[in-house]
Amino acid sequence: MTVTTVTTRDGRALHVERHGARRPTVVFESGMGACGAWWGAVVPRVAVRATAVVYDRAGLGGSSPDPRPRTLARLAGDLVDLLDHLGDGPFVLVGHSWGGPIVRCAAAAAAERVGGLVLVDATDEGCDRFFSRVAALQTRWFLAALPALARIGALRMAVWASARALPTEAAARVRLVEGSAAHARAYRAELAPSIAELRVLAASPPPCPDVPVTVVSGMRSSRPGRGRRDALVAAHRARAASFPQGRHVSATRSGHLVPLTEPQLVADEVLRIIDLIEEEANPS
Repeated sequence: MTVTTVTTRDGRALHVERHGARRPTVVFESGMGACGAWWGAVVPRVAVRATAVVYDRAGLGGSSPDPRPRTLARLAGDLVDLLDHLGDGPFVLVGHSWGGPIVRCAAAAAAERVGGLVLVDATDEGCDRFFSRVAALQTRWFLAALPALARIGALRMAVWASARALPTEAAARVRLVEGSAAHARAYRAELAPSIAELRVLAASPPPCPDVPVTVVSGMRSSRPGRGRRDALVAAHRARAASFPQGRHVSATRSGHLVPLTEPQLVADEVLRIIDLIEEEANPS
C-alpha cells in the first residue's frame, strides 16, 4: 500500500491509499459519512488483479474539510479530481450506498475514462421511500442528533460495532478516524443536502457511458424495514435494466452493509468487469 495526498482543483487535500500496481484502476467510493477504510475486506481481493484505490472524502479521515455545501456535483467533482491525478484509466468505479450516486455522476463527467461501474446497495432516486415524510423526519432528527451522539460517544460505539467485521488494519483505522465531533460535522455536511440532491437526480439522471454495470442489492431486512427494502431492490432492478450493459445481483446473505458481509461477491463483480475490459483490449 502507498499513501499519498491528492490536491483538488480548489486546493483541498484528499487522503488516498493505493493497493496493487496493475491496470485497470479500481476506485472505491464509500457510503455517507464513511472513510475509505470501510472497503478493507474487498480491496485485498481486487488488488491481486488491479490497482485498488480508496480515499477519504472531504472532512473524513485524513482529508481536509470543504467549506462549500457537499452537493452531489461537489462530491463527484472531487472524485473526478482524483481520477485526473490517477491518469487515463480505464477506471472501474465502485460505490456503496451514497457512493452510488457519486460514482454515477463522476462517470457521466469522465465517461471516456470509465470502463465499468459496480453500485453496491446504492441509494437510488428511483425508490420513492427516500422522498417520504418519514424519511424527511428521520433525516432532520439525525442531523440534529449527530453532534450529541458524537459528544456522548454513541456514534463512536456504533462505528466500532460495525468495524468489527473488517480486517484488523482497516478496523483500526476506522476506529481512529470516525466517531469524533469532526466526523459528525463531515457526516452532517453530506447528509444535509441529500434528499434535495436526490430530487435533482430524479429530475435529471446523469447519463451512463455504455460500459458494464453491476447493481448489487442486499436482500435481507428486519420485518419493520421490509417494505423499504423491497422498494429499494425494485429500484435497483429497474436501474440495472436502464443501463445498456446492466446486470442485477442479489446479495442474499446481506442487508445494507454488503461490503462487510459479502466482500467476495462485490470483488467477484469487480473482477468480472476487469475481465471484460481486458477482453475488449486484447480480443482473441
